Amino acid sequence: MEPDLAAQLSALQQKVDAMYASVEKLRKYFLWTGIISVALFVLPLIGLVFAIPAFLNTYSQIDSIGSSYDTLNSLTQ
Repeated sequence: MEPDLAAQLSALQQKVDAMYASVEKLRKYFLWTGIISVALFVLPLIGLVFAIPAFLNTYSQIDSIGSSYDTLNSLTQ
């Protein structure tokens, strides 16, 4: 009975080691998936922080050009 028990313990130990390696690979996979997901969400938000004011500045310049054009038209009439 003793050699049979030792063989079973050895087989269980090998299975536990294989499962540990598999779980560690999964943990790293989930970690990198989370990091990439956060990066793909946060980086565009940071870009928008700079893009929206630039867009509004351009839009206000276009609007001021249009209003000055309207002013010139009203003065010439």
